[in-house]
Amino acid sequence: MCGITGFLDYKKETSRETLQGMVASMSHRGPDDSGMEFIEEENCLLGFGQARLSIIDLSSAGHQPMHFKHFTIVFNGEIYNYKEIRILLEDKGHVFSTETDTEVILQSFEEWGVNCVERFIGMFAFVIYDSLVKKVYAYRDRAGVKPFYYYQKHDLFIFGSELKALMAHPKFDKEIDLTVLPNYFHYGYIAAPYTIFKNTQKMMPGHLLEVDISSQRLKQTKYWDLREYYLKPKLTLNYSDIKQEVKSLMQSAFEYRMVADVPVGVFLSGGYDSTTVTAMLQSKSGRALKTFTIGFEEGNNEVPFAKETANYLGTDHTEYICTTKEAQEIIPTLPFYYDEPFGDSSAIPTILVSKLAKKEVTVALSADGGDEIFCGYDSYFLLNKYLNQINNFPTFLGKAALSLSQFVKGNQILSANPKFYQLSSALGILGKEHHHKAALLFQAMAEKPAAYIQNIFAAKVDSIPSCFMIETSGFHNSSEIAMCIDFNSYLPNDILTKVDRATMSVSLEGREPLLDHRLAAYAAQIPLEFKTDGNSGKKILKDIVHDYIPKEMMDRPKAGFSLPIYSWLRGDLAYLIEEYLSKEALAASGLFDVEFLFGEVEKFKKRKLHYSPMIWYLLMFQMWYKKWM
Repeated sequence: MCGITGFLDYKKETSRETLQGMVASMSHRGPDDSGMEFIEEENCLLGFGQARLSIIDLSSAGHQPMHFKHFTIVFNGEIYNYKEIRILLEDKGHVFSTETDTEVILQSFEEWGVNCVERFIGMFAFVIYDSLVKKVYAYRDRAGVKPFYYYQKHDLFIFGSELKALMAHPKFDKEIDLTVLPNYFHYGYIAAPYTIFKNTQKMMPGHLLEVDISSQRLKQTKYWDLREYYLKPKLTLNYSDIKQEVKSLMQSAFEYRMVADVPVGVFLSGGYDSTTVTAMLQSKSGRALKTFTIGFEEGNNEVPFAKETANYLGTDHTEYICTTKEAQEIIPTLPFYYDEPFGDSSAIPTILVSKLAKKEVTVALSADGGDEIFCGYDSYFLLNKYLNQINNFPTFLGKAALSLSQFVKGNQILSANPKFYQLSSALGILGKEHHHKAALLFQAMAEKPAAYIQNIFAAKVDSIPSCFMIETSGFHNSSEIAMCIDFNSYLPNDILTKVDRATMSVSLEGREPLLDHRLAAYAAQIPLEFKTDGNSGKKILKDIVHDYIPKEMMDRPKAGFSLPIYSWLRGDLAYLIEEYLSKEALAASGLFDVEFLFGEVEKFKKRKLHYSPMIWYLLMFQMWYKKWM
C-alpha cells in the first residue's frame, strides 16, 4: 500500500525538511500521495510520514497520517476483512467518516485496545500514537509480509518501511554491525531482529512494539506464533474432510486478497502454488482473471507451463520473454531497493515480472508460502534421510565420534573443508535429544563451515545466534520443526523481503494469499502424512489443484526462477567482478581478509569454487557498501 516513516525526537531537533526527505526516500512505494504530521509534547517531538499507493478508497479521505479523537496513525498494508470489522464497530455505536481500512484500525484500537490486531486478517505494519497515554504502538503482521525497521540511540527513535528512510535522518549512525556479517554470508540475508546497522532492528513478525515517550522505554510483545499451532494435537478428521476445510480456508483467503478499488492480477508460474490461487479464483469469477508470467532467453523458462494453465483456466494472460540484457540491467538497481545486503538473485526476475504486471494492474497476488506450510521443500526430506543415517550410527561409538567431531572443529584447515564440516556436524549431534538433533542438523544443512566464514574477515568476528534454531520441545516430528524454522526465518527474511521490495520498486502491491494466518494455523495441525509420503510434499495442496486441473497436466518437475548468474559473471558481467571484487575494492571497507577472498574469486573464475553463491553474496555486499556507505 505504501511506505511509512517517522521519529520520536527527545531533543526536538528534527526538522520538517528531514521528515520530508525520509518520506521522499520511499516515493517508489507510494507515488499517489504523501503526508506528514508533527506533534509536540512536553518532552518529545513526534513526526509521522507516509508515501501512499492508493488501493482502498482512492479519494483524499485516505490521506495519512490519519486522526481519530486522540489517536494518530500511519499504516502500510491492507486489512482485508475491514468491512466486517466496521459492521461490528457500527453495531457498538461507532461512526465512520471514510471508506478506508485505516480508519477501521483506528476505531478498532479505541474499542479493543492493543488486542485489536487479533481481529485483523491482512498484511500490515502500522504505528498508532495515543496522545492521552503518551505511548506509540507499532505492529507487524503475523507472517512478516510487510517490513518495519526501527532505530534507537541518543534520545532519538526512528522507524520506517525501509532502511533508506532511517538513513535519510542526519542523526542516524551508519555503523555496520559486524556480528551480523557471518550470518549474511551463511544465508544471503540478515534475519530479524537484526539489520546491517548497530542500534537498528527489524521488528519480528507477529510482534507489537510499545514506546513510552515519558520514560523512552521500549517493550516488545509477541501476539502470534505459528509454533503454538504445531504443538497442538493433530486434527482427527479424515482426509476428505480436512481437504474440504483447507479448500474453504483457501477460497476465503484468496477472495479476501482480491479486495481493492484498483485492478488486481496474479503472478502465474505454472507450478502448484500459483496454479492453486489462479484456479480457485477463476472458478468463482465471472470474468477472466489477469495473470502474468515472464520467461528468459537463458535459465529456467516456465512460460510454456504457465500458458498451458492459463489457457485451460481461461485467464486473461500476459507473458513476456525477457532478454539477457534486460535481466542484467536490473543488477545495478538492487542495492537501492534492497537497502541492506541481500543475496537472493531471484530478486531479478521478481522485479521483471512486477514491471510486466504494473502495466495493467496495481495489485498482484504472489503465491509464496506453499512449501513452508505444506511441506514442499526437498530439504525436509533430506533432513529425515540424514537423521535416519545418524540414528543408525552405532551407539557404542558415540564418544569416539564426539571426540572426532571436536578435533575437526578445532582444526582450522579441516573445519573449513566442506566434507569434514559435514562429517563433524553429523557426529557432533550424536546423543542429542531427537528434535533438538533435527534443528541442529537443519541448521548445519543451511550453513557453511564456521571456520570458512571466519576466513572471510580480517579479524575474528563474533556471530549473532543462528535464525535456524527454535525451541523444539513439543513438536510431533522433525519435518514440522524444519517447516516452522523456515516459516519464521527463510520466508520473511528472504522470500517476503524479495517480493516486497521487488513489487514496491514499481509501485505495485504484492499480496500473499497462501500466508493467511488462518490457513497457516490450520495447516500446522494437519497430520504430516496428509502433506507428504516421505519423498515428496504438498500432497493435500496438489490434490486440491487436481480438482481444477488434470493431474497429467501438472505432473512436471518443480522449477522456480533461476538465471545463469554465475555464467554471466564469468562472461558479460565479468566487469562487475573486476570493479567490485578486485583487491582494491575488497580492501575498501577494511572488513575482509583480502588475500583469502581474492583467492576465492580466482577459484570462481576457474570454476573451482565450492561455494559459488558466496561470490554473488560478496558482490551484493560490495555494491551495497559502495551505494550506501
